[in-house]
Formats: sequence, C-alpha cells, structure tokens
Amino acid sequence: MAKLEDEAAQNTSALRPLIGLTREDIFGAVAVLLRETASDPARLMRHGQAMGQDMLRIMTGKSELAPDAKDKRFRDPAWQYNPFMRAGMQYYLAVQKGAAKWLDELELDALEKDRARFVSTIIIDSLAPTNTLAGNPTAQKRLIDSGGLSLMKGLKNAYNDMIHNKGLVSQVDKRPFRIGENVATSKGAVVLRTEMMELIHYAPTTAEVYAVPQLTIPPQINKMYINDLSPEKSVVRYQLDHGIQTFVISWKNPTKEQGVWGIADYVRSCRQAMDAVSAITGSKTVNVSAGCSGGQTAAVLASQLASEGSAQLGALTLMVCVLHPMQSDSEAGSLISKHGLALARQRASKAGILKGEDLTRTFAWLRPNDLIWNYVVNNYLMGEDPPAFDVLFWNADATNLSSSLMGDFLTLFETLAFTRKGDVEMAGHRIDLSKVTSDLFILGGVTDHITPWKATYRSTQLFGSNQVTYVLSQSGHMQAILNPPGNPKAKYYVQKGKGKLPPTADEWLKGTEEVAGSWWPFWIEWLHARAGAKKKAPAQVGDKAHPALDPAPGTYVMEAC
Repeated sequence: MAKLEDEAAQNTSALRPLIGLTREDIFGAVAVLLRETASDPARLMRHGQAMGQDMLRIMTGKSELAPDAKDKRFRDPAWQYNPFMRAGMQYYLAVQKGAAKWLDELELDALEKDRARFVSTIIIDSLAPTNTLAGNPTAQKRLIDSGGLSLMKGLKNAYNDMIHNKGLVSQVDKRPFRIGENVATSKGAVVLRTEMMELIHYAPTTAEVYAVPQLTIPPQINKMYINDLSPEKSVVRYQLDHGIQTFVISWKNPTKEQGVWGIADYVRSCRQAMDAVSAITGSKTVNVSAGCSGGQTAAVLASQLASEGSAQLGALTLMVCVLHPMQSDSEAGSLISKHGLALARQRASKAGILKGEDLTRTFAWLRPNDLIWNYVVNNYLMGEDPPAFDVLFWNADATNLSSSLMGDFLTLFETLAFTRKGDVEMAGHRIDLSKVTSDLFILGGVTDHITPWKATYRSTQLFGSNQVTYVLSQSGHMQAILNPPGNPKAKYYVQKGKGKLPPTADEWLKGTEEVAGSWWPFWIEWLHARAGAKKKAPAQVGDKAHPALDPAPGTYVMEAC
C-alpha cells in the first residue's frame, strides 16, 4: 500500500499536461493507425510474421521475452514458474513488442507518430492480463485465501465508484479526512472575502515576527489547503513557527456563470490581497510565493507591478512552475497542435468552465497504468480500499477552471509570453519579466514529470533579478514542495558558491552540491534575509478594516464541484 501511495503522490493533477489536448486529436490518432494498417499490407504482413514467430517460440517454451525489471505488474512468482501464466505474460509482451516495432516504421510526421504511440500505449496497457481476475495470479490467491470475500468487496468498491465517484476509480479513501478537523488545522481566520477569493491570515505562533509578511498564491485548479495539509506537512505551520507573518489566498470554485474570470481578474484579486496584507501588517512590501499555475499568475502579477514602477512586491518564490514551456517537456506536450489549442479554447468558452471531474478524468488517462489500472487491481480485483493518504485526498478534491482563465493560460503557452519582452499584452499591460528585479527563489523536482525540473530552471533566465536561487528537490511534483524536515531520504541540490546562474540546467547541475535533508530550512533562511527586522507579534489576526470572519481555512475550500 505504501508503494501505491508513493506512486500516486507523484501523479497529482496539474493544468500543464492538459492544455490543447482534445478528443478529436485522440480519435484522429486512431484513424491514422487504421489508415496506416490498410495502406501497406506488405508491412503489416511482415510484422505479423515476426509476431507469429514470437508466438511459436512461446508455445514451444523457447521464448526469452521478459518484462522490464521496473514493471511491477509481473512480480508475482507465478509469472515465472507457472507455465500457463508465463505464456500469457509472454503473449502480451509479444504484442507490446510488435506494436512498438510497427509504430517505429510508420511513415508519419513527429506529431502523428507521438499521438499514435500514445493511443497504442493506452490500448495495449488496457489489454494487460493483470487487469483481469483470470489473468492476475495475485488476485486469484487473494480470492482463495479470503474465501471469495475479496471479490465481493471489489464488486462493492466498483459499485460505489459508479454511483458516488462519477465512474472514476477511486484513488483515495476519503473517509478519515475532515477539512478543518484533521486537515488544514492551523489557526487563523478569513480577513477579506470577495466574489473571487478569501484571504486567510494565520495566527502567529512566536512571540516575535518578521516585519515583511508572506502571501501565498495557490493554483486555481486545486484548493489552497495543500499549504496546510497536516501539522507535519504544513508549509504554513513551518513559516509561522519561524516568525513569518503568513497569509494565503483561497480561490472560489467558479460556476458556469463565473467562467468570464480571466487572468486579469485573478491578478486584480492578488493585488487586493497584497493591499490588505500591507494594511494589516504595516509593511510596504509583501513577499510572495506561488506554485504551478499559481506561479504563472504570480509572474503576470510581478510583471504588472514592475510595469507600473511599484515596489510592493518583495521577494518572489516560484515552486514547480513552468514559465518557458516546450512541447518536449512532457508526454502530453508532444501531442498538442495549433488545431487542438483552438478547439480547446472554443470548447472551454462554450462550456463556461472546465469541470473538475473532467480535468481529473483526462489527467488519469494520460498515465493509465499509474492512475487507473493500478487502482482497478487494488480496489476491484484485490478487494482493498484505496490508500487513506492526505495528499491524495487533497488531489481528489477537484475544482473547476473558468473558460476565460483557461484561454489566457493557452495564450501564455502558445505565445511563450514570458519569454518575449513586451510583445504580449495581458492583464492591462505588456508582459516583460526582465523588468522584475525582485529576489527570486525557484524550486524544481527531480522526478517531476508534470513540470519537469529542466523546464522550471529556464525561468531563472527570464527575470531581471540580480539575486536568483534555484533549488532542486529529490522528489516529484507536489512531493517536491511537501518535503518537511525529518524525512531521512530527503535531499536537494544547490549551486556551489554564489554568482550568476548558468544559462542551462545541465550546466547548473555540473556545479551543484548535494545537501542531505529538507530544503525548507534553506528556504526559510533565504526568506529571513528578505523579511526585514523582527517585531512583537500581533495579538490577533486582521485589523479594524479587515476583521476576522470565518475561521481558517475559510468557506471557499468547502465548496464542491
């Protein structure tokens, strides 16, 4: 179960892999496969003969086909020692091998070939014998050992998913978690509420605090309590315990009528939050941290403030955020076309919002072995409950995305707006990160396939800042952020000595040193150096103009899709 938790935690949802990927593109890839199958019978015959030879070797016990050592589906000893199971596995591997060779020979352009490979992988993964009771020896043993109870429990789990989880296989047991009770428990209150957001001011836990406060801008497609998941994994609690005055925005889950909210509206809300933070703390500057799509919002905010000559933005922290995307950054990136981007924009505009469950479903099918078949086996064939894991509980608490914001994110992706100085207009100004001179702290994750670390590193070259620090955490997407002290396996990489960061990630990596432990202490020391002098902690949250309303984590996080 621990391995299932760890693997799933590396696959938390994010916007970046979803943009511009449409069902027409997927169906088109299927059509291409059918066309190529019919267009060259000789090629098909040749590959069919090669597969037939593999089948003959399997039937005569002479096949040496074996699964990849990392393929956990075939680890049961029965796949090696039971001749029928071994043959079934090898038939599947022969199909997998034959399809891969056939695809390599298809005369397609790079985009069509990537799509064809993507679709064929989904199809072949679905045909794995381990996905069925008849072809899964581990599930068969569980059936016998439990006297049939595992099958009954699995059927019950499948029924519950059909009725209560909109047909999606459950990735988490939500029952143990209660927001505000054992999740998101740090003390504080909403001190500002607008149509779009709630601003939460967390109560200090130290006698003294640093003068410059910290505002966190969360992603718009996930809820803010990832920053305060549990006392052990709470970025909020860690900041408070180290004297940082901590504020977090909580976005409202938009409805169809609120699909007009675009990046300009979200940036305006961020500025309202900054003004409130400044008024409450008496600080003219506000340090900002943001992750994933919240980081893109923060970058537009920083650019807008710089264009006005405002000095309100202090230090800026960007976590697992890509500002300079390339299509090769992820599996889905190579599938995106201009036609797909146009269709995605049109469809989102017509619908008003992208529903949270649709985003979750799309993301799951990008990595079906990790996010679908893993759970089919665990929940349905083995009759186990999915893991009760706080990160997965947060990930399953889906939110909608407004169509206008989706369109703006598509524009940022299409135009590479952050890389072009003043060429792209958005949020009432021309985006130019070279004018942003705030000190920067940028975080990437070694095994992050959603926002690959080399893509996050490219952000170091976009800003006009003289002080840029890049840290590479030894983990995946959200786990790179939720990496508190105490994890014996934790480590991170930083540049040796001081000086300007090199232009490429590969050059940077050559000049780094490995540091054991969490990167949080390193970051908090960096923040302290940019948080001003210490002063007496306030006796209460908010002020007369911003009185405490509902207790943290507020009311907007309670809204479901």
